[in-house]
Amino acid sequence: MDFSRYHGRLGMAAVLLAGFATTASALDNPGYDRPGLGFTPAVLGAGDITLEQGLPDWSLVRDGSGSSAQYTADSLLRLGIGRSLELQFGSSYNRLGQGCAIDYGRGDSSLALKFAPPARGDFSWGLLGSIEFTDGTDAFRNPRRQYLLGAAFNWQWDERNGFALYLENVRSGGHDSRQLALNEGYAFTPAFSGYVEFGVMDVAGAGHGSRAGAGLAWMPTPRVQLDASMRHRLDGAAPAWEAGLGVSVYFGR
Repeated sequence: MDFSRYHGRLGMAAVLLAGFATTASALDNPGYDRPGLGFTPAVLGAGDITLEQGLPDWSLVRDGSGSSAQYTADSLLRLGIGRSLELQFGSSYNRLGQGCAIDYGRGDSSLALKFAPPARGDFSWGLLGSIEFTDGTDAFRNPRRQYLLGAAFNWQWDERNGFALYLENVRSGGHDSRQLALNEGYAFTPAFSGYVEFGVMDVAGAGHGSRAGAGLAWMPTPRVQLDASMRHRLDGAAPAWEAGLGVSVYFGR
């Protein structure tokens, strides 16, 4: 189980910053799931659409057999369906380099449902459940379907500072892998924000691990966000390095 596969597909920035909300409020844009571990505990309005695209994301894994580098162009299509619910459709295209061997192909597709009730004061929360199918090309296909359940909790301390907690369980083939992540966000301006994060994981068949990272997000318009992020393994079963660039576009009202 490699948790790095989920960082773009099932969301990233868990902190809803007040500066961002001011910039996008006229469009009812609830924010984006990129970048970072977890997802934003807010959903699109009924009929609204957001596309989030990795440009790409990258990860480097080192183990006893050597190292491998993977580039992943993750695509996540989000659709608001009303009643605090949102559907998400994900897929990816990948390049994997292991020594002299290079593989290209489509990753497994995923279907997710997010639930996030309206925020109560400075606190918001949400749940996300997904299934990842085994329909990718051979080099990037999971041997079994994966079922994910995640929970995000967000506290907005003031107009610039926010804190988030993310919990995740992934079940595949009768085995569970778990992750906990903490995120501290800061809005430099209404359109430019950053965050630092720390995550620990228990990966089925591989053991425990931890990683830390940081990222930036910039909204040149109320509909478009550009992001950049990086993470590094601190200990155990985690990719040695991860980095990503992405763009997200809101097509709602």
